[in-house]
Amino acid sequence: MYAIIEDGGQQFKVSEGDLVRIGLRELDPTAEKIEFDRVLLVADGRKVKVGTPLVAGAKVVAEVVDAEAAGPKLRVNTYKRRKGYRRKKGHRQKYTLVRISKIQA
Repeated sequence: MYAIIEDGGQQFKVSEGDLVRIGLRELDPTAEKIEFDRVLLVADGRKVKVGTPLVAGAKVVAEVVDAEAAGPKLRVNTYKRRKGYRRKKGHRQKYTLVRISKIQA
């Protein structure tokens, strides 16, 4: 069984037990679960439910693994030709790591 959910302007194909990196959220320190109610599609072997635009009554429940994780470091180089100007910057995008525990259709 899998589902396609929408969160933060992105779509994710998820199934139970998957680890998913979603955009950083301001969560309660005691928050253990997140519910995604914007479910676009649910499929389980033979039956496929496609929403118009959302599947009615469907939701995906996920447990928070890491509330604030950092992605890989991205390096950005900039220069101006013939001027001797060179700069290097680094950036690490923050995200929330969740594990999908249940898909309800």
